[in-house]
Amino acid sequence: MTPTLQPQKSNTSGNEKHILSIQVSLNGLSFCIANSEKEIIALEQDNFGIHLSPEQVLDKIKYIFDHHPKFNKDFESIEVIYQNDLYTCVPKALFDEEQLKEYLKYNIKVLENDFIAYDELHQHDIIVVYVPYANINNFFFDTFGSFTYKHAATILVDNLLAKEKNNDTIKVYAHMNDASFDLVITSKGKLLLSNSYPYANEEDFLYYVMFAAEQLRLNPEEFELIFLGDITQTSSCYTIAYSYIRHICFGKRSNLISLSEEISTIHEHEHYLLLSHF
Repeated sequence: MTPTLQPQKSNTSGNEKHILSIQVSLNGLSFCIANSEKEIIALEQDNFGIHLSPEQVLDKIKYIFDHHPKFNKDFESIEVIYQNDLYTCVPKALFDEEQLKEYLKYNIKVLENDFIAYDELHQHDIIVVYVPYANINNFFFDTFGSFTYKHAATILVDNLLAKEKNNDTIKVYAHMNDASFDLVITSKGKLLLSNSYPYANEEDFLYYVMFAAEQLRLNPEEFELIFLGDITQTSSCYTIAYSYIRHICFGKRSNLISLSEEISTIHEHEHYLLLSHF
């Protein structure tokens, strides 16, 4: 169940409706704004360079909304994407809504007052259980009223499983962020692994990829590593992976997007989470 909070009030600027998608992590923010024709008119990213607290991230968000003219619009819909490692994937057949804390306690330290949410991947019989940032949810509710929030893994896993549903080969996807990456491994359209890892350098990145491959008995001479997100061909993570894994490429979004003239052309693997639903 994707949580949606109901309307109280909204900002207005003219009559045109806009769509806002904002990706929130403790290391950075990304956002895009689309007009009523679903043309992307704003697309920006702010990497903090350090790991902030949820309270500090909220201060960053408030500052952006107070000082950025692009946010002075009437938003028809708002989606907040939480990018963190506070999640786990549960098969629907084993899921019990009354046991949310039980699913998470083996992966993360769950505090007594933590609010736990879940998203359902209806086509794949998977439930993503996670901890959103309650203070940030409260800000969007108080400011805009109606909005939807999801975990990044929900979007990533849902899109990649749909993409690979008719593929018989094993695919290893690395969705890169500033200080962490999401690893999703599929086989014959089924999910083998979904996890998030912190990394400080390319050696950390390679270690986690190779460790996951070893645990799943995958041969780096055979599987394909597909990069998504914040990475280029000159990135150190790409370079080191190219030295150890035979088949490497960049992924592509399944949907076609329209960019306004103010936005430079972007690669199809970039901003994968933000742009995947337009």
